[in-house]
Amino acid sequence: MRYRPEHKAETHQKIVKDASRRVRMEGLNGTAVASVMRDTGLTHGGFYKHFGSKDDLLMESLRESFQEMADTLVHAAERSRPELAWKAIVKTYLSPDRCDHPEQGCPLTALAPELARAEKGMKGEIFAELVHYKDRMQSYMPGRRTVDKERAFFAIFSTMIGAVAIARMLPEPALRESVLANARDFLLKSY
Repeated sequence: MRYRPEHKAETHQKIVKDASRRVRMEGLNGTAVASVMRDTGLTHGGFYKHFGSKDDLLMESLRESFQEMADTLVHAAERSRPELAWKAIVKTYLSPDRCDHPEQGCPLTALAPELARAEKGMKGEIFAELVHYKDRMQSYMPGRRTVDKERAFFAIFSTMIGAVAIARMLPEPALRESVLANARDFLLKSY
């Protein structure tokens, strides 16, 4: 059977998107290549037509995760007035729905401890993704100077990452919402 020329690229992207969601749900080590391939209708053997190794798939899925989250946050920021853009980011990031669905959320809330323990060879690539993520968000942060915006980015995102991580540990929806609301209120009143 002959496929269209773009079929391989479309299949590759489908694999990466599925892996991106699985990695945020199951972790770096919990995501099985066989499951990702099965979800896309392919065999485990077809994996090597698209990726050199599982690490290659993991890095592409992380890039996809950061890109997807950044696109979501930029979209929220651009729908608001410029001076309120960072507040739209905070509200979107700390939404209960995003907290309840890690497969749609920020890879940092789902994977930070694992990313910190990643193999040395992957750390450089992970760092590059973090820098790219920060660069996309920084222009929306409060502050006049670049250094102020960068400082705000780290303070705001560190708070949000921690709040979502803690909220996800809690068994009751009301407790999760309380943690998110307290972090959201704190940040919105801090700048």
